[in-house]
Amino acid sequence: MPGVSLELARHRAEAVADVNYELAFSIPDNQDADIAGSLVVTFVLSNERSPLQLDFREDPDNISRVVVNGAESEFRFEHEHIVIPENEIVAGSNRVEIEFIAGSTSMNRNPEFLYTLFVPDRARTAFPLFDQPDLKATYDLTLLVPEGWTAMANAPVQSVEQKGHQTKVRFDRSDLISSYLFSFVAGKFETVEREVKGRSMVMLHRETDGEKVARNLDAIFELHAAALDWLEDYTGIDYPYKKFGFALIPSFQYGGMEHVGAIQYRADSLFLDEAPSDTRLLSRAGLISHETAHMWFGDLVTMKWFDDVWTKEVFANFMAAKIVNPGFPDINHDLNFLVRHYPSAYSVDRTPGANPIRQFLPNLNEAGQMYGAIIYNKAPIMMRQLELMIGEEQFRQGMQEYLARYAFGNATWPALIEILDERSDEDLKAWSEVWVNTPGRPEFSAAFEPGSGSLRISQQDPAGMDRVWPQTFDISGIDEEGAHVRLPVSSVSAGTVLGSSRFSAESELIFNADGRGYGRFPAGLEALEYWSLLGEVEKGSLLVSLYEVMLEQERVGVTDYFIALQEIVLSEENQLILNLSLGQVRQIYWRLLPESLRDQYSADLETALWQTMMRQSESSRKKIFFDAFADIALSPAAVEKIHGVWSGTLVVESLPLSEDDRIGLSQILAVKRPDDADEIIATQLASTQNPDSRRKLEFIAPSLSADQGVRDAFFYSLANEESRAVESWVLDALENIHHPLRIRESEQYILPSLELLEEIQVTGDIFFPKRWLDVTLANYRSGTAVHTVREFLEERPGYNEQLRMKILQSADMMFRASTLVGADRAQ
Repeated sequence: MPGVSLELARHRAEAVADVNYELAFSIPDNQDADIAGSLVVTFVLSNERSPLQLDFREDPDNISRVVVNGAESEFRFEHEHIVIPENEIVAGSNRVEIEFIAGSTSMNRNPEFLYTLFVPDRARTAFPLFDQPDLKATYDLTLLVPEGWTAMANAPVQSVEQKGHQTKVRFDRSDLISSYLFSFVAGKFETVEREVKGRSMVMLHRETDGEKVARNLDAIFELHAAALDWLEDYTGIDYPYKKFGFALIPSFQYGGMEHVGAIQYRADSLFLDEAPSDTRLLSRAGLISHETAHMWFGDLVTMKWFDDVWTKEVFANFMAAKIVNPGFPDINHDLNFLVRHYPSAYSVDRTPGANPIRQFLPNLNEAGQMYGAIIYNKAPIMMRQLELMIGEEQFRQGMQEYLARYAFGNATWPALIEILDERSDEDLKAWSEVWVNTPGRPEFSAAFEPGSGSLRISQQDPAGMDRVWPQTFDISGIDEEGAHVRLPVSSVSAGTVLGSSRFSAESELIFNADGRGYGRFPAGLEALEYWSLLGEVEKGSLLVSLYEVMLEQERVGVTDYFIALQEIVLSEENQLILNLSLGQVRQIYWRLLPESLRDQYSADLETALWQTMMRQSESSRKKIFFDAFADIALSPAAVEKIHGVWSGTLVVESLPLSEDDRIGLSQILAVKRPDDADEIIATQLASTQNPDSRRKLEFIAPSLSADQGVRDAFFYSLANEESRAVESWVLDALENIHHPLRIRESEQYILPSLELLEEIQVTGDIFFPKRWLDVTLANYRSGTAVHTVREFLEERPGYNEQLRMKILQSADMMFRASTLVGADRAQ
C-alpha cells in the first residue's frame, strides 16, 4: 500500500527501536542538478520475523545500492517502500546502508539556498526511513554545500572543512526526534549570533535592507528568550535540546515550522516594516511564542499518530496566548483571543464540510488534510473552556505531569484526558466526546418567561443529534433602569434558566459578552444603539455574532450591516476592533454586495477612508486605513491616488512604505489600471532591490497581464508540479487571477482548479490544498460558479472525503453569497 498506513506504523512501532540515521547529502551549485545522498540506518529489531519496509516516495531508479548487515540486498521496491527480505535482517541490531539520489519534492531548492520541510510525511520524499512520528530517532548529518554557503540543522555544527569549491559541514548527533522534525537549511545566508539572558542563539536571514534588519533584530531575539523563560517556568522542564536557532526564509510556505533547534520562519513575519501596527507586533510575538512552545508541546512530547496532530497545535497556540500577554500590557488579550480565533473557526464550523478537531487517519499520506482552522482556532477555544472547567493551576499541574511522563516519547489525547480527569470532578471523557470528536457548533436562543422575569437560554444541536457543548459565558444587556448589566451563564444542558435576570424585556441582549462561549449566538443591529456602553470584548463579540447572523439571512441584512460597519470603522479607536470591522467591510464589499450597490457605495467609502486616514497621527493607524483604501478603491480618482503614492508623486506624511508595500501596490494597480499593467510591473521590477522579491514578482507578473491569453497560459502552466514549487508565489498569483474585478473572465478556471486538487494534495505542503481552494473560490457568487462546484462533487461520489470537506468549506461563502446577493437585490 502506498504511503504509511496505520497498520504498518503500528507493526513497526512494536518491532523497531533504537533508530539512528547517518545521513550525507552533496548539494550542487546548480539547483537543477541531482543531490546525491548516502544513508546508514541502524536499529534494533524484535524477534518477530517479516520483511522490513523503509519508506521512500521516489522513483526506484533513485536507489543505486542497498547493503544489509554487510551484504548486498536483494530488496524489492513496492508502493513507495524499499522492502528488505526477512532473511537479510536479524533479531537484535541491524545496519542498512543505502546510496540514493534525494527526491526534490520537499527540498525547496532555490538558486542560492534550500531548506527541507518534511511535515507531515515528506521526509520519505527525500531519503529512505521509517517515516512515522512514534519511531523517534537520532540523526548524524553531513552536508557538502557550495563554497560560500552556510548551514543549520537540528544539532550544533561539529566541524567545517573546505573541499575545493565546496564546504563540508558536519553536525553533532541530534537529540531524539520524530522524522517530520528533522531538517536542515543551507545557502547564502547572513548569520547573526546572540547571547540573551545566558542563552546562545543563531539566526540565518537573507534580508538586504540593513535598516529593516537593525530595526527588528533586538526584538526577535528578546521575544525568543522571553518565550523560553516562560515555558521553562510553566512546564518545570529546562529547554530540552542541544541548541536553539532559527532561519528566516523568503516566501516560506507558512508562518513557521518548529524543527527542533532550527525553527524556520517566513522572513516577513519577523522582519516587520517601519511603524507596524499593534496587530502586526502582537502577531509576531504570538508566532515566535507558538513555535518556541512547540519545543515542549509537539517536539519533546509528540503525538503518537497524526490523528492527534491538533494537540501539538492547540498547546502551542494556547501557550503562545499566555506567553505574549505580559509583554503587551496595553492590549486587551481577551479581545485579541476573540478576533484571532472565532471568525476563522466559525468559517469552517458553519459549513457542511465542517470536521471534528480529532479525525480518523488511516494513512499518513492524508495527514496534511488534518490541518486547518479547526485545529488552530477552534481547539484553543475548546482548551480554554477545559482550563476554566478544571482550574488554571490544576490544568498546569496536569500539563507538567503529561510532559514529564512522555518526555522524548509519544502520547495521545486520551492519555492527557486521563491525567486531567484525575484533577476534575467533571466527566472529561464525555465532555471531550462532543467538543473534540464531533464537528459543528451549537445554536443559542433566549426567551423571557412570562410573568417570572426569568430568562431561558436554549442550546440546540443543528445536526439533530441532541449534543450539548458544556460551556460558560456572559450575557449583557440593559436593565429596567437603563443601566448596562452582565450575567454569567453556565450552559451545561439544552436549557438553562436565569432567575431574576434583571434584563429589560425590550433589551437587545449580547451573548458571549466575555468572549468565552462558542456557538451561533442571536444578535440584532439594535444592540449597536448602545455601542458606547460596551466593553471592548463585548464590541468584538457583537461584531462576530452580527456577521454570523447576517450570513444565515436572519435578523441582519447585508446592506444594513455594511452601512452600520462603516460608522464603526470611522470612529473606532481600538486597533483590534478596527481591523475586525474593516475586514468585515472588505468581505461584504467584494463578496456579498451586488455590483450595482458596490458601485453606489464605493465613492463615499473611498472618500471616508481617505479622509479618515489623513486625520490619523499614528503611522500604524494611517497604514491600516491606507491599505483598506487601496483595496476597495474603484474610481479613477481614487486609483490615481494609489498610483501617486506608489510612484512617489503623492507624498502622504507619516505613511511609511517598504519595498514589499510598493510591490503590493504595483499588483493592485496592475489589476485596476490594466492598460498600464505592463509598464507598472516593469517599473516595479526595475526598482526592486531584494533579489528574492524580484524573483517573486517576475513569477507573478503574467497573472497581472491585461492580456487574457497571457493569464490563460500562466494558469494552465500550474498543472506542472515544477510551476507550483514556490507555493506562496502561486497563491499570490492566483489572488490576482481571481480578483473580484476579473471574475467574469476567470470563472473558467474553477473546474480545472478542482480537477487538479488531488494532485496538489499529493505534491503540495500541508496548507496548500485548502489555500488553493480558498483563493480559487473566494470571490465568486454566480449561479454558474455554484453549479460548477456542486456538479463536480455530485459526479464524483467516491471522491476523497477529506478533499470533499475542504471543497465544501472553501465554497461555503460562494454558496451563501449567491443567495445573499439575490436577496439584497430583491430588497
